[in-house]
Amino acid sequence: MPRSNFALKCHGAVGSAASAAATAAAGLMAMSMLVSPAQAHNNKVSITVKGNQRCIVSNGLPNHNTGQFPNSGNPHRISEQNVRLCVTTNPRKRSSARKVRGSIGVGINGVQFRPGTADYYDPNSRRGHSRNRSSGWNLDGLGAAQMLGMDSNNAHVDQRGLYHYHGISNALVRSGKGTLIGWAADGFEIHYVGSKVRSGYQLKKGTRPSGPGGRYDGTYVEDWQYVGGAGKLDQCNGGSLNGKFVYFATETFPFLPHCLWGSVSRDFAQQRGGGGGDRAAFLRNN
Repeated sequence: MPRSNFALKCHGAVGSAASAAATAAAGLMAMSMLVSPAQAHNNKVSITVKGNQRCIVSNGLPNHNTGQFPNSGNPHRISEQNVRLCVTTNPRKRSSARKVRGSIGVGINGVQFRPGTADYYDPNSRRGHSRNRSSGWNLDGLGAAQMLGMDSNNAHVDQRGLYHYHGISNALVRSGKGTLIGWAADGFEIHYVGSKVRSGYQLKKGTRPSGPGGRYDGTYVEDWQYVGGAGKLDQCNGGSLNGKFVYFATETFPFLPHCLWGSVSRDFAQQRGGGGGDRAAFLRNN
Protein backbone atom coordinates (compact mmCIF):
# COMPACT_ATOMS: atom_id res chain seq x y z
CA MET A 1 0.00 0.00 0.00
CA PRO A 2 1.46 3.43 -0.90
CA ARG A 3 2.30 5.53 2.11
CA SER A 4 1.68 9.26 2.38
CA ASN A 5 4.56 11.61 2.03
CA PHE A 6 4.45 14.29 4.69
CA ALA A 7 6.96 15.95 6.99
CA LEU A 8 6.08 16.83 10.56
CA LYS A 9 7.65 18.62 13.47
CA CYS A 10 6.88 16.65 16.61
CA HIS A 11 6.53 18.14 20.05
CA GLY A 12 6.53 14.87 21.99
CA ALA A 13 8.68 15.18 25.06
CA VAL A 14 6.01 13.14 26.83
CA GLY A 15 6.52 9.49 25.89
CA SER A 16 9.34 8.26 23.71
CA ALA A 17 8.18 7.21 20.27
CA ALA A 18 4.94 6.49 18.48
CA SER A 19 5.62 2.78 18.77
CA ALA A 20 5.47 2.98 22.55
CA ALA A 21 2.25 4.96 22.36
CA ALA A 22 0.79 2.41 20.00
CA THR A 23 1.48 -0.36 22.48
CA ALA A 24 -0.42 1.55 25.16
CA ALA A 25 -3.31 1.92 22.73
CA ALA A 26 -3.79 -1.83 22.43
CA GLY A 27 -6.36 -1.97 25.20
CA LEU A 28 -8.57 0.56 23.47
CA MET A 29 -8.28 -1.21 20.14
CA ALA A 30 -9.87 -4.28 21.69
CA MET A 31 -13.08 -2.27 22.23
CA SER A 32 -13.71 -1.96 18.51
CA MET A 33 -15.30 -4.50 16.23
CA LEU A 34 -12.71 -5.84 13.81
CA VAL A 35 -14.38 -5.71 10.42
CA SER A 36 -12.65 -7.86 7.82
CA PRO A 37 -11.30 -8.36 5.26
CA ALA A 38 -9.12 -5.25 5.29
CA GLN A 39 -9.17 -2.72 2.49
CA ALA A 40 -6.16 -0.66 1.39
CA HIS A 41 -6.54 2.95 0.28
CA ASN A 42 -4.46 5.47 -1.67
CA ASN A 43 -3.99 8.28 0.86
CA LYS A 44 -3.00 11.73 -0.36
CA VAL A 45 -2.35 14.59 2.06
CA SER A 46 -0.51 17.90 2.02
CA ILE A 47 0.17 19.99 5.14
CA THR A 48 1.40 23.53 4.60
CA VAL A 49 1.87 26.60 6.77
CA LYS A 50 1.53 30.08 5.29
CA GLY A 51 1.26 33.15 7.46
CA ASN A 52 -0.87 32.25 10.46
CA GLN A 53 -2.71 29.41 8.72
CA ARG A 54 -1.97 25.69 8.70
CA CYS A 55 -3.84 24.01 5.85
CA ILE A 56 -4.46 20.29 5.50
CA VAL A 57 -5.55 19.19 2.04
CA SER A 58 -6.41 15.54 1.52
CA ASN A 59 -8.55 13.05 -0.34
CA GLY A 60 -10.01 11.84 2.97
CA LEU A 61 -8.63 8.33 2.53
CA PRO A 62 -6.49 6.87 5.33
CA ASN A 63 -2.83 5.87 5.06
CA HIS A 64 -3.62 2.42 6.45
CA ASN A 65 -5.89 -0.52 5.85
CA THR A 66 -9.48 -0.29 7.02
CA GLY A 67 -12.22 -2.73 7.79
CA GLN A 68 -14.77 -3.76 5.19
CA PHE A 69 -17.43 -1.16 4.41
CA PRO A 70 -20.37 -1.52 4.12
CA ASN A 71 -20.81 -3.92 7.03
CA SER A 72 -23.63 -5.07 9.30
CA GLY A 73 -23.41 -1.98 11.49
CA ASN A 74 -22.53 0.57 8.81
CA PRO A 75 -24.22 0.65 5.38
CA HIS A 76 -21.87 3.18 3.77
CA ARG A 77 -18.98 2.74 1.35
CA ILE A 78 -15.69 4.67 1.64
CA SER A 79 -15.21 7.19 -1.13
CA GLU A 80 -12.59 9.77 -2.00
CA GLN A 81 -13.31 13.26 -0.70
CA ASN A 82 -12.15 16.79 -1.44
CA VAL A 83 -10.96 18.00 1.95
CA ARG A 84 -9.34 21.37 2.67
CA LEU A 85 -9.18 22.40 6.30
CA CYS A 86 -7.22 25.40 7.53
CA VAL A 87 -6.66 26.27 11.20
CA THR A 88 -4.81 29.07 12.91
CA THR A 89 -1.21 28.57 13.98
CA ASN A 90 -1.80 30.99 16.86
CA PRO A 91 -4.77 29.56 18.76
CA ARG A 92 -6.07 31.43 21.81
CA LYS A 93 -7.89 29.81 24.68
CA ARG A 94 -11.14 31.55 25.58
CA SER A 95 -12.71 31.81 29.02
CA SER A 96 -15.30 29.14 28.27
CA ALA A 97 -15.45 26.00 26.14
CA ARG A 98 -18.12 25.27 23.56
CA LYS A 99 -19.46 21.95 22.35
CA VAL A 100 -18.64 21.15 18.73
CA ARG A 101 -20.78 19.02 16.44
CA GLY A 102 -19.27 17.04 13.59
CA SER A 103 -15.53 17.17 12.99
CA ILE A 104 -13.49 18.49 15.91
CA GLY A 105 -10.14 18.19 14.16
CA VAL A 106 -8.04 16.46 11.55
CA GLY A 107 -5.25 13.91 11.77
CA ILE A 108 -1.73 14.19 10.37
CA ASN A 109 -2.92 11.81 7.64
CA GLY A 110 -5.81 14.06 6.60
CA VAL A 111 -8.56 11.89 8.16
CA GLN A 112 -11.01 13.78 10.34
CA PHE A 113 -11.82 13.27 14.03
CA ARG A 114 -15.60 13.10 14.60
CA PRO A 115 -16.19 11.68 18.10
CA GLY A 116 -19.90 12.42 18.35
CA THR A 117 -22.73 10.52 16.67
CA ALA A 118 -26.19 11.46 15.41
CA ASP A 119 -27.70 8.21 16.71
CA TYR A 120 -30.08 8.01 19.69
CA TYR A 121 -31.84 5.21 21.50
CA ASP A 122 -35.11 4.56 19.69
CA PRO A 123 -37.26 1.58 20.75
CA ASN A 124 -39.38 2.00 17.62
CA SER A 125 -36.45 1.49 15.26
CA ARG A 126 -35.55 -1.96 13.99
CA ARG A 127 -31.92 -1.31 14.93
CA GLY A 128 -32.81 0.10 18.35
CA HIS A 129 -31.42 3.51 17.45
CA SER A 130 -32.12 6.27 14.97
CA ARG A 131 -31.60 10.00 14.43
CA ASN A 132 -34.71 10.77 16.45
CA ARG A 133 -33.35 12.68 19.45
CA SER A 134 -36.50 12.51 21.55
CA SER A 135 -35.20 9.83 23.94
CA GLY A 136 -32.27 12.02 24.96
CA TRP A 137 -29.90 9.02 24.98
CA ASN A 138 -27.11 9.60 22.46
CA LEU A 139 -25.02 6.61 21.37
CA ASP A 140 -21.30 7.04 22.03
CA GLY A 141 -19.22 6.09 19.02
CA LEU A 142 -16.95 3.70 20.89
CA GLY A 143 -19.38 2.70 23.61
CA ALA A 144 -21.60 1.38 20.79
CA ALA A 145 -18.73 0.45 18.45
CA GLN A 146 -20.18 -2.83 17.24
CA MET A 147 -23.66 -1.39 16.73
CA LEU A 148 -22.17 1.37 14.56
CA GLY A 149 -19.79 -0.83 12.56
CA MET A 150 -16.46 0.57 13.74
CA ASP A 151 -13.30 -1.04 12.41
CA SER A 152 -10.11 -1.80 14.37
CA ASN A 153 -8.97 1.82 14.00
CA ASN A 154 -12.08 3.08 15.82
CA ALA A 155 -13.42 4.52 12.59
CA HIS A 156 -16.33 4.09 10.24
CA VAL A 157 -18.01 5.85 7.30
CA ASP A 158 -20.77 8.45 7.07
CA GLN A 159 -23.45 8.83 4.41
CA ARG A 160 -21.10 10.92 2.24
CA GLY A 161 -18.48 8.16 2.19
CA LEU A 162 -16.24 10.05 4.62
CA TYR A 163 -14.05 7.71 6.67
CA HIS A 164 -13.49 9.25 10.11
CA TYR A 165 -12.16 8.44 13.56
CA HIS A 166 -14.21 8.25 16.76
CA GLY A 167 -11.17 7.52 18.92
CA ILE A 168 -7.46 6.90 18.76
CA SER A 169 -6.24 4.89 15.79
CA ASN A 170 -3.29 2.58 16.37
CA ALA A 171 -2.27 2.96 12.73
CA LEU A 172 -2.44 6.75 12.94
CA VAL A 173 -0.18 6.73 16.00
CA ARG A 174 2.36 4.58 14.16
CA SER A 175 2.37 6.90 11.14
CA GLY A 176 3.79 9.82 13.12
CA LYS A 177 7.21 10.38 14.66
CA GLY A 178 6.14 11.52 18.11
CA THR A 179 3.00 12.16 20.09
CA LEU A 180 1.39 14.65 17.69
CA ILE A 181 -1.56 13.04 15.87
CA GLY A 182 -3.35 16.11 14.48
CA TRP A 183 -4.89 19.51 15.06
CA ALA A 184 -8.19 20.59 16.54
CA ALA A 185 -10.56 22.86 14.63
CA ASP A 186 -9.46 25.77 16.83
CA GLY A 187 -5.78 25.27 15.95
CA PHE A 188 -4.53 23.63 19.15
CA GLU A 189 -2.54 20.43 18.71
CA ILE A 190 -3.94 16.98 19.51
CA HIS A 191 -1.54 14.47 21.09
CA TYR A 192 -1.64 10.85 22.18
CA VAL A 193 0.55 9.83 25.12
CA GLY A 194 -1.23 6.69 26.27
CA SER A 195 -1.71 6.31 30.02
CA LYS A 196 0.46 9.33 30.85
CA VAL A 197 -2.70 11.46 31.02
CA ARG A 198 -6.08 10.67 32.58
CA SER A 199 -9.55 11.66 31.51
CA GLY A 200 -11.66 13.57 34.04
CA TYR A 201 -14.81 11.60 33.18
CA GLN A 202 -16.24 8.61 35.03
CA LEU A 203 -19.24 6.34 34.61
CA LYS A 204 -22.30 7.23 36.63
CA LYS A 205 -23.33 4.75 39.29
CA GLY A 206 -26.61 2.86 39.29
CA THR A 207 -29.11 2.43 36.48
CA ARG A 208 -30.51 4.69 33.80
CA PRO A 209 -33.81 6.28 34.92
CA SER A 210 -35.37 6.27 31.45
CA GLY A 211 -34.84 5.34 27.81
CA PRO A 212 -32.90 2.09 27.42
CA GLY A 213 -32.75 1.45 31.17
CA GLY A 214 -30.09 -0.90 32.50
CA ARG A 215 -26.83 -0.03 34.18
CA TYR A 216 -24.64 2.84 33.05
CA ASP A 217 -22.07 1.01 30.93
CA GLY A 218 -20.77 3.64 28.50
CA THR A 219 -23.02 2.80 25.57
CA TYR A 220 -24.48 6.31 25.73
CA VAL A 221 -22.81 9.70 26.19
CA GLU A 222 -25.21 10.35 29.07
CA ASP A 223 -23.70 7.39 30.96
CA TRP A 224 -20.69 9.58 31.74
CA GLN A 225 -20.13 12.56 34.01
CA TYR A 226 -17.21 14.94 34.34
CA VAL A 227 -15.72 14.94 37.83
CA GLY A 228 -12.26 16.36 37.15
CA GLY A 229 -9.76 16.29 39.98
CA ALA A 230 -6.03 16.72 40.46
CA GLY A 231 -3.98 15.40 37.56
CA LYS A 232 -7.03 14.96 35.30
CA LEU A 233 -7.68 16.54 31.92
CA ASP A 234 -10.33 19.23 31.58
CA GLN A 235 -13.83 18.63 30.19
CA CYS A 236 -12.54 18.99 26.62
CA ASN A 237 -9.65 16.55 27.18
CA GLY A 238 -7.28 19.50 27.32
CA GLY A 239 -4.13 19.80 29.39
CA SER A 240 -0.52 20.91 29.35
CA LEU A 241 2.34 19.45 27.32
CA ASN A 242 5.80 20.98 27.45
CA GLY A 243 4.31 24.14 28.99
CA LYS A 244 1.63 24.73 26.38
CA PHE A 245 -2.05 23.89 26.15
CA VAL A 246 -3.02 20.98 23.89
CA TYR A 247 -5.81 18.43 23.58
CA PHE A 248 -5.28 14.72 24.13
CA ALA A 249 -6.75 11.55 22.70
CA THR A 250 -7.41 9.15 25.58
CA GLU A 251 -8.11 5.46 25.97
CA THR A 252 -11.26 6.16 27.98
CA PHE A 253 -14.23 8.47 27.44
CA PRO A 254 -14.40 11.01 25.86
CA PHE A 255 -11.59 9.49 23.72
CA LEU A 256 -11.38 12.74 21.71
CA PRO A 257 -12.52 16.29 22.60
CA HIS A 258 -16.25 16.92 22.33
CA CYS A 259 -15.77 20.62 23.03
CA LEU A 260 -13.11 23.20 22.17
CA TRP A 261 -11.67 26.23 23.95
CA GLY A 262 -10.65 28.29 20.94
CA SER A 263 -12.42 29.84 17.98
CA VAL A 264 -13.40 27.14 15.47
CA SER A 265 -12.22 27.50 11.88
CA ARG A 266 -14.99 28.22 9.39
CA ASP A 267 -13.69 25.34 7.27
CA PHE A 268 -14.94 22.89 9.88
CA ALA A 269 -18.41 24.42 9.92
CA GLN A 270 -18.68 23.55 6.23
CA GLN A 271 -17.56 19.96 6.89
CA ARG A 272 -20.34 19.10 9.31
CA GLY A 273 -22.72 17.87 6.66
CA GLY A 274 -25.75 19.33 8.38
CA GLY A 275 -26.55 22.15 5.99
CA GLY A 276 -27.52 25.68 6.98
CA GLY A 277 -28.46 24.84 10.56
CA ASP A 278 -24.92 23.86 11.47
CA ARG A 279 -23.44 26.90 9.75
CA ALA A 280 -25.91 29.16 11.54
CA ALA A 281 -24.99 27.59 14.89
CA PHE A 282 -21.32 28.12 14.07
CA LEU A 283 -21.87 31.80 13.39
CA ARG A 284 -23.80 32.21 16.65
CA ASN A 285 -21.09 30.50 18.69
CA ASN A 286 -17.97 32.14 17.29
